[in-house]
Amino acid sequence: MADAERSTRCAVLVGPQGSGKTSLTRALITRAGAKAPAFDFSPEAKSFTMTTEPNFARCDYLGEAWNFIDCPGSNELVQASEDAMRAADIVVVVASPNPERTAGLGAHLKFLDDHDIPHVLFVNRIDESQVRVRDLLQSLQSYSERPLVLRQAPIREGDMVVGAVDLVSERAWKYREGKQSELIEIPASTKERKAEARESMLDTVADFDDALMEQILEDKVPASDDIYKLLTEELREDVVVPILLGSAVHGNGITRLLKLLRHETPDVSVAAARHGLDKGGTSIASVIRTMHVPHTGKISAMRIWKGALKNGDALGAGRITGLLALNGDGRSKLNEENAGAIVGIARTEDLNTGDVVIDGQIHKGDFVGATHGPVYSLAIRAKSDKDDVKLSASLAKLSEEDASIVTERRADTGELLLRGQGDIHLRLIAAKLKNHYNVDIETSLPKPSYRETIKGSTDHHARHKKQSGGHGQFADIKIKVKPLARSAGFEFDDVIHGGSVPKQFIPAVAAGVKDGLQSGPLGFPVVDLAVTLCDGQHHAVDSNEMSFKTAGRQAMREALPDCDPVLLEPIYETHIHTPNDCTNKVHGVISGRRGQILGFDTRTGWPGWDTVTAMMPESGLHDLIIELRSLSQGAATYEATFDHYQELFGRDAEKIVTERKTESGAP
Repeated sequence: MADAERSTRCAVLVGPQGSGKTSLTRALITRAGAKAPAFDFSPEAKSFTMTTEPNFARCDYLGEAWNFIDCPGSNELVQASEDAMRAADIVVVVASPNPERTAGLGAHLKFLDDHDIPHVLFVNRIDESQVRVRDLLQSLQSYSERPLVLRQAPIREGDMVVGAVDLVSERAWKYREGKQSELIEIPASTKERKAEARESMLDTVADFDDALMEQILEDKVPASDDIYKLLTEELREDVVVPILLGSAVHGNGITRLLKLLRHETPDVSVAAARHGLDKGGTSIASVIRTMHVPHTGKISAMRIWKGALKNGDALGAGRITGLLALNGDGRSKLNEENAGAIVGIARTEDLNTGDVVIDGQIHKGDFVGATHGPVYSLAIRAKSDKDDVKLSASLAKLSEEDASIVTERRADTGELLLRGQGDIHLRLIAAKLKNHYNVDIETSLPKPSYRETIKGSTDHHARHKKQSGGHGQFADIKIKVKPLARSAGFEFDDVIHGGSVPKQFIPAVAAGVKDGLQSGPLGFPVVDLAVTLCDGQHHAVDSNEMSFKTAGRQAMREALPDCDPVLLEPIYETHIHTPNDCTNKVHGVISGRRGQILGFDTRTGWPGWDTVTAMMPESGLHDLIIELRSLSQGAATYEATFDHYQELFGRDAEKIVTERKTESGAP
């Protein structure tokens, strides 16, 4: 397709927090000749002074339409970034010039490699760097499966980077504050480094083209146009990753990045084919994000993969009545938009993130990617009881916006857990509840799901007798209590002979015993024991099911303290994924949280990463993610699955039991 006929293309900007993505997005739009819209306009973004949700923007560059998505940098908001990257024709990964901070890019590069999404690395703030670019390139390459191709060599004056040499055209440019760079002669001090970098670039490109390899072997100088053509093909095929240099704040390297995007980004049809959305209809679009906007309602952000969308088109059982252009904090009305564009559709209750619309028919969840499992939890409750219903409804809307939010009601503790990607993530949710839905919440640390069991056996006799005029209550039972193997659960049996306890009352005894296990002498549910009903007595008039249920409950309350009760804590099999230069630190974290290291190995399919496997007590998991991220530039993460219960002794157990008794008011 000729450039002039191209559909709207979409570039997504990702990178660690503080890398300068928002500044770069503004610089690209400004250099394209448009006015950059307001970004990070939500109350949460202003309060947290960071990008908290994707910023959508649009502009034209040399007659071509572009949509940009500036993504949050916090690794706790990675779900939004990955959802956006799936909608991209190309992704600009914004990197720090410091090799020690490259680990923060690992997850993004892995996602892009796994999903075959063309991407370019833009090294921002290069003018502030005194580090050799070759060292940075080596560090970045350790996290990328695709070969990285340096497209520019820096020009230095002393320790400062003041410009760059294009390694294809072999022309040099000197940076100018806020302006396009100035064409200059290649400085003599740069020529040797430029020659080395160009040779390395050509060698990498030639790995994918036999004709170029032959030219190199014959010491022929390939034409610049041929090299540009090969680089374009290889980027569009996602077999190499170009690296450009610049500074968003000072406007350096922006025009070069724009030109690369314009000439080398594939058309929307390539991404549509990658997702299998290029067939089956004349109009195809998918929901890439759901937003609940105050005073407006639900807006579905959609990428048009094929054909067009316009007001009045069929949409499920209804029609499109609010087609919107999304541009920063502005939403303007559209009548029609064509392939490649990102649009908003208002008042679409039937649409959710991941839905695909083909010729007006909604296909649920056909564009849903992997969801990040929660790694951090808080117990929450509405400050006002009257907001309980509103809290549930508000959380449901926030979950529509962000699939990495999970809520769970724990039966054993009675707590409502809000689970997500970290402390910042959950504080953002709390802020949204207050700012958008007028729901104030209180938070606390979740209570681990402790249990207790017994190590000894006992025989016990319990009698329940109550006389209050008329029919009374009477039940007399004798039981045997004994421990079972760990994870065996609960068993109840009877060996009643002669009808000492009538058969119709035995299920009531079992029910009472189960009730008595809800809270043992240590204050927690009791597990892994067997109770046998051995004998008893009944009264022809005063015995009934309620009496025997009460006797069963009483028997357990009285018998369990004589069975040597012990505390059990939940243990989780935990897989911690970390850059390998942090593996030893992770070992220390596990040991400091009473964890047991089972081993570690290289993380499959992740260059430069290890996976450490350990058994961790639930109490050691609560803020584990915070410590892991602090020692790994925010890169490390983990998955944990309940494995078993384990006895807990000593001061740790005494402290937990004391706290439980204090909560319940027990003496």
